[in-house]
Amino acid sequence: MDAVLESDTGGIGLFRSEFLYLGRNQLPTEEEQFHTYQQILKRMGEKRVILRTLDIGSDKQADYLHLEKEVNPAMGLRAIRLCFQRPDLFRTQLRAIYRASIYGNLGILFPMITSLWELEKVFRICGEVKEKLQTQSMPFRADVPVGIMIETPAAALISDCLVKHVNFFSVGTNDLTQYTLACDRQNEQLERYCDAHHEAILRLIEMTATAAHKHNVWIGICGELAADKEMTAWFLDHGIDELSVSPNNVLELRAYVRQLDK
Repeated sequence: MDAVLESDTGGIGLFRSEFLYLGRNQLPTEEEQFHTYQQILKRMGEKRVILRTLDIGSDKQADYLHLEKEVNPAMGLRAIRLCFQRPDLFRTQLRAIYRASIYGNLGILFPMITSLWELEKVFRICGEVKEKLQTQSMPFRADVPVGIMIETPAAALISDCLVKHVNFFSVGTNDLTQYTLACDRQNEQLERYCDAHHEAILRLIEMTATAAHKHNVWIGICGELAADKEMTAWFLDHGIDELSVSPNNVLELRAYVRQLDK
């Protein structure tokens, strides 16, 4: 947070909540998560904080969850799929998120959505969580903006359908590259094949941006590609609204964008 504020960022484009679950021996409680989210939102003030729900699986593992070993974990039980498999985890986190929502400018981001039925199930669970909070007289913001990550070709290809149900898109370029090019980004031998500038990646991003703006939904880019200055002009030309980069890249990238605007 210190680095974020020192860089005078426009907000937090991707709060990776899974790090609250890693490097420990037990699940974070609802209260622990609530206080963390609350502190972040208070410190950011009016600036937007995009909080991504639990994205564990693949290269991010927590032993105490006792997840089964998978031959291809990147294609397996991860992110929203794990949340559906373990609704107790999901509901606890959502309760903490909604309780904290009254303390700042929050957006909730759901990862690994590939189908409309998944999004509908997310909304159904969110509705149940909010209803329970209401019966317990716990304050929360009912209209928190909701977005999804576009990190698979499937999500990009049906972005014109998904966009009707969300407030924003966040393109996860690391996974989008991996899944589109059938290239394991954890395998160093495949580095030359993981080309984030590949025409297929750019076409999927362009398609998603077109769908977003047709429905007045904003779209951001996260992942390594967001800070790639070789892509900055292309992003601007194609109407990308937000670039989510690490705090130490903010000032340099902002200066570069201003240079392009001259």
